[in-house]
Amino acid sequence: MPVLPSFVGGSWVTPSSDGAPISDAVTGEEVARLSTSGIDMAAALDYGRRVGGPALRDLTFHQRAALLKALASFLREHREELYALSARTGATLGDSKFDIDGGLGVLFSYASKGRRELPADTVLLDGDAEPLGRGGTFLAQHIWTPLRGVAVQINAFNFPVWGPLEKFAPAFLAGVPSLVKPASPTAYLAHRLVALMAESGLLPDGSLQLIAGSAGDLLDHLTEQDLVGFTGSASTAQRLRTHPAVISNSVRFTAEADSLNCSILGPDATPGTPEFELFVKGLAAEMTVKAGQKCTAIRRAIVPNQLLDAVAEAAAAQLAQVVIGNPANPGVRMGPLAGLDQRDEVRRCLKALTDAGRIVFGDPERVAVVDADAERGAFMSPVLLVAEPNRAEPHEVEAFGPVSTLIGYSSVADAVGLAARGKGSLVGSLVTHDSDFARQVVRSVAPWHGRLLVLDRDDAGESTGHGSPLPTLVHGGPGRAGGGEELGGIRGVHHHMQRTAVQGSPRMLTAVAGRWMPGAEREFTAVHPFRKSLRFLRIGDSVLAGPRRVTAEDVAEFAEFTGDTFYAHTDAVAAAANPFFDGIVAHGYLILSLAAGLFVDPEPGPVLANYGIDNLRFLTPVYPGDELTVTLTCKAITPRGDSEHGEVRWDADVTKQGGDSVAKYDVLTMVAKEWQL
Repeated sequence: MPVLPSFVGGSWVTPSSDGAPISDAVTGEEVARLSTSGIDMAAALDYGRRVGGPALRDLTFHQRAALLKALASFLREHREELYALSARTGATLGDSKFDIDGGLGVLFSYASKGRRELPADTVLLDGDAEPLGRGGTFLAQHIWTPLRGVAVQINAFNFPVWGPLEKFAPAFLAGVPSLVKPASPTAYLAHRLVALMAESGLLPDGSLQLIAGSAGDLLDHLTEQDLVGFTGSASTAQRLRTHPAVISNSVRFTAEADSLNCSILGPDATPGTPEFELFVKGLAAEMTVKAGQKCTAIRRAIVPNQLLDAVAEAAAAQLAQVVIGNPANPGVRMGPLAGLDQRDEVRRCLKALTDAGRIVFGDPERVAVVDADAERGAFMSPVLLVAEPNRAEPHEVEAFGPVSTLIGYSSVADAVGLAARGKGSLVGSLVTHDSDFARQVVRSVAPWHGRLLVLDRDDAGESTGHGSPLPTLVHGGPGRAGGGEELGGIRGVHHHMQRTAVQGSPRMLTAVAGRWMPGAEREFTAVHPFRKSLRFLRIGDSVLAGPRRVTAEDVAEFAEFTGDTFYAHTDAVAAAANPFFDGIVAHGYLILSLAAGLFVDPEPGPVLANYGIDNLRFLTPVYPGDELTVTLTCKAITPRGDSEHGEVRWDADVTKQGGDSVAKYDVLTMVAKEWQL
């Protein structure tokens, strides 16, 4: 069989040795060989830093997001090919879709969030400017900039498509190149994925590389600007985390490791309730999807003591219906494990678990299969156990396959204590319709979990289930689970960037941040800013409008017209008794309306729509007789790459006589890129 080449330095490089074989999980036949002999790891990292990094950083967040969307669309056209390869890993079509379509969903999600939540710029602001002096001439602004290294991504065998893509997407959007190292048993599928990504022609040179085989001396060449994202066993994570280069260079290291995830059944969820049925179905699904080879699978099912027998009986009935065999057969619901070595490892772990309990379903040594050879393929029966009280093994031993253990509890405190004995999990779930029980448990077990699902009859119809990671939510967990976080929407992007506090004058920070800062120069041009398309509009363009006197009649008419007859606007005596006012005050929304009337240019023009207000604060009361003036300044400009318009953020400062600000806020508008006046 051919040795899979690595994709490094902008080309496919064939290793200099025959390598180690990879086997088909279903038939045991050799699929390919892996080796990185002769691959220059230092040169690969250098290429990513020197070529991939600058190419990505030249693109704005919006441009990177557009490439992610195009890449996801391209890969979607090749799903059938990936499904076919995925079947050789032991995955059913449903398993394959979970992996492949889930990975494409991550790309689409980050593409969407990049366009909606990030600027058309290469620098990302973190929060608002912080005033550092009374005179307003000294400010600070936190900014995010992409690290100048490579994101080294070491993945597990169980999700050869979703795994690489969930790490690649936030790194790419942040502007950091990726070097992917897949796990050996399913590396041929990850290899084809990367080959398709390279063939798409969408990715800048050096933004994606692949090491097909051993990492060799890869970590020896890490610098302080590189990152490592690892998914695998806790023991391997510990070894990599303590690598001399990782320690000496303070390399950012995240791990998604062993996780004895639990699902807790509430006492209210008795047989016959929707919650009981949801719990049993969820447990059976988590044991059999991907043959239980999910880092988020339920390993510990924590149930009330009085319901142990009922749950065991119902779960066994569900598992008995699972057809095991060749995943290419449409009637099969569970395929083999990833390989014979993996099956041997699961059986070894089961010996420790059976010492701590009794098997209530399944035989780890024998299984009936459909359309396959049970011995040549890595097939195994689902195994459900009931643990003896207070045994340590269910909380310490993870059998990474179709295995779960039922554990009884007597009280809320007992259930929480059992969950915590896992010493940190990626995900936990709670199945109950009792909101008080849910509140107690969630608040108590949250410190040991990266994610918690509360499942009941109300959300079951839309729930994605116990184990499904979502790109908008953090994926990771404390303690035993690795102590890291992946995904999490823009949080995952931030992980690949450096946050820096920049101090300076408003003028300097405006230049650095690409956003107008309070105290920076304003440009009062002869042309009203609302008459300027994005092509001509500039940061700092301003208009000063007013004054407009507020009358008692204005306040009374606004109260009558809107129905807002709050006493501070209508009852002089009651208003004067209010500790914040000296008499009748103008409505806050009246002030906004009057301000808009002052700064809006009424004729058709490039400003197409107002779509909102951010950061609104009313600062000083406005009384009848006060005169309002508004200063509107172009604060930020965000073109949309595939649209004929963009977004403009305006700083609005409404003041009254004497200069006191009565209201400050951001006005958000859609503005045409071009406009013929």
